[in-house]
Amino acid sequence: MVFYAMMVGIQSAIDIATDLIAEERLRRPASYRETFDILGENKIIPEPLARDLSPLAGFRNVLVHIYWNLDLEQIYAILQQDLGVLKAFFDAIQDYLRERSSDSQ
Repeated sequence: MVFYAMMVGIQSAIDIATDLIAEERLRRPASYRETFDILGENKIIPEPLARDLSPLAGFRNVLVHIYWNLDLEQIYAILQQDLGVLKAFFDAIQDYLRERSSDSQ
């Protein structure tokens, strides 16, 4: 259940990133990892946050394709460290959308 929740959280961040890239007509990412780099380059999220999110996209692939061979201690460490990164991403996106909304009014 924890693996699934982690996968859904990471996939949600990727989906939000790709939607924003399409909506803003930014360059097309070559990989899930690159979606966060593009948001950082375009000041949608802070670049340090983009660098922290990129490894999570790779970890999502591990969760999806190699879930039966995961190290539980590694999963626990990622859960402890990176849950805050996902929260920071969602906060940054909310800030961006609020700012964009107020600029268009």
